[in-house]
Amino acid sequence: MIIKNKIKFLKRGFEKKCPNCGMFPIYLKYVKTHEKCAKCGINFSEYKSEDGPAYFTIFIVGHILIPLILLTEKNFSPPTSIQMIIWPFVTLVLTLWLLPKIKGAFLAFQIFVKDR
Repeated sequence: MIIKNKIKFLKRGFEKKCPNCGMFPIYLKYVKTHEKCAKCGINFSEYKSEDGPAYFTIFIVGHILIPLILLTEKNFSPPTSIQMIIWPFVTLVLTLWLLPKIKGAFLAFQIFVKDR
């Protein structure tokens, strides 16, 4: 039961919704959280994420991109100039897409642990 609840909390956070009720968005802006949930009243400002989500985002992006870069180089060996354009762009897009999702899951985990 507890594992099921934790997964539900993390999924809601990853979807950038309130982990408690799932009805209200977490963010006011890109990664700036609302102070409180308008539906259930949970106070988001009590939970600090700071560098944790950025660390996990870098970790995940690195584990996705490094194998892709190595496999591309081994199998296709594209020119370096093309790689110097493509890989930073892919890194930037993937990082910007994942960061708010990871931060939402991080916030959800903190709420779940504190409430238990």
